[in-house]
Amino acid sequence: MLPKDPVILLSFVNTKLRDEYSSLEELCAALDTDRAELEKAMAALDRRYSPEHNQFL
Repeated sequence: MLPKDPVILLSFVNTKLRDEYSSLEELCAALDTDRAELEKAMAALDRRYSPEHNQFL
């Protein structure tokens, strides 16, 4: 289950991307998470996924 708080979610997702998953697609599949919903939550913090950095920046 993903954290509900957007700031904690950002930290959680970026840590998972850094340590465990090579792409956002891989993370979403492994965590059974809708990519569009995750990106919407991160957009609320003015964060966008950067494939070259494999992080939300």
